[in-house]
Amino acid sequence: MKNHLKHYINGEWVESTGNETEEVINPATEEVIGTISLGTKEDLDKAVKAARAAFPSFSQTTKEERIELLEKIAAEYENRKQEIVDTITEELGSPVTISENVHYTMGYNHFSQAAESLRNFSFIEHRGGHTVMKDTTGVSGLITPWNFPTNQISTKIASAFAAGSPVVAKPAELTPFAAIILTEIFDKVGVPKGAFNLVNGSGSVIGDGISSHPDIDFVSFTGSGAVGQKIMQYASERIANVALELGGKSPLVVLEDADVEEAARAAVSHIAKNTGQVCSAATRVLVPSAMKESFEEAVKKVLPEFPVGNPREDNQVGPLVSQKQWDTVQSYIEKGEEEGATLLVGGTGKPEGLEKGYYAKPTVFTDVKNDMVIAQEEIFGPVTCILTYGSVDEAIEIANDTKYGLAGYVFGEDTETLTKVASGIRAGRVKINDAEVDFAAPFGGYKQSGFGREWGDYGIEEYLEVKTILGYPK
Repeated sequence: MKNHLKHYINGEWVESTGNETEEVINPATEEVIGTISLGTKEDLDKAVKAARAAFPSFSQTTKEERIELLEKIAAEYENRKQEIVDTITEELGSPVTISENVHYTMGYNHFSQAAESLRNFSFIEHRGGHTVMKDTTGVSGLITPWNFPTNQISTKIASAFAAGSPVVAKPAELTPFAAIILTEIFDKVGVPKGAFNLVNGSGSVIGDGISSHPDIDFVSFTGSGAVGQKIMQYASERIANVALELGGKSPLVVLEDADVEEAARAAVSHIAKNTGQVCSAATRVLVPSAMKESFEEAVKKVLPEFPVGNPREDNQVGPLVSQKQWDTVQSYIEKGEEEGATLLVGGTGKPEGLEKGYYAKPTVFTDVKNDMVIAQEEIFGPVTCILTYGSVDEAIEIANDTKYGLAGYVFGEDTETLTKVASGIRAGRVKINDAEVDFAAPFGGYKQSGFGREWGDYGIEEYLEVKTILGYPK
């Protein structure tokens, strides 16, 4: 059992001023694996006070000092690899191979990439008769989601540290233990007192408290659109800076010259990886009308390559994170059937032999119209839709017919057509033919997928303010 009933404030693990706690559940077994303290407003105030006190010195550390700090974090992160992998598998239900190759790896890469980006980052630029300086924005409040316990919190913290911004962080209550390991790493490598503070707690108390706190200068949030709207409202009341990475309903456009089986495999992988609990997952697959039947057969052929089951065994798909999330996914599958979409594979209920745990069937709907609820709303589970198009222009039109704009995907061979579709999709990141991830490339959304960018030098920029100095003393 993991019982972490303290918060990390001003370089120390301290008792909460309250006595409310919450149990953390292993979604694969439905068993309690630990308990965390739910912080209070007083706990948060102490953390913010510590960060504010650390700001004058931490913001003035040299670029070289911050690079060294990030490198030390990355090295100690490597030392804790097995524990991080085991913890994510346990608290999220992620298959162990995904915990290692995706979750652990992304966290490590954000720290190492921030150090590398910082080497070539200029905080001062001389332009003729004036100077442009980039100053640390101040104290940053970070609110992170449950679906990637190391990825989102690591990219935010790495960028904040690179910019010299002290941090107050709140991880999700469902998956808090990976963030606690990160905190132990920071403590061991000697992150300055007050530069990092961790307060566990509920969204209504700690999340809202960070969003509305008068001494927090910048709020970075990853999560739902509804919460993002609330954060913007709080920020507007005190004119604070905000970066939001919200939901998505990303298109995967399969071109007529694509390898049908490879494209189908890519489509299924989007709902298999992290059990579809990925904001940038492609959950609308657009195929040429003439390819519809062959694509459907290819989906059924490749689906067995992604077995569902115990995340400690050789499976590619684990459980959903909670009973609440399982119920939500089931309601969307029911809605798809009610709307008249054809159920190609999957459906409601749990996979055979998996009655214990929040397992759902990977589900693919076909004959989907883009105005259906299942084609417009983010389901956040192993569910995708197949839609058809007649021309490339129509494909781009359908791809953009959504309130979201986080990601897009294109599969095909012709360079000119690939370029046209990739350029035409209104989204913050578009991948061609399942290109490899580049941790130096910016990540963020258009439209209701949010604003601001993370990763690499663009991520560092989020934690900086621009100052112009005109003239020099004579």
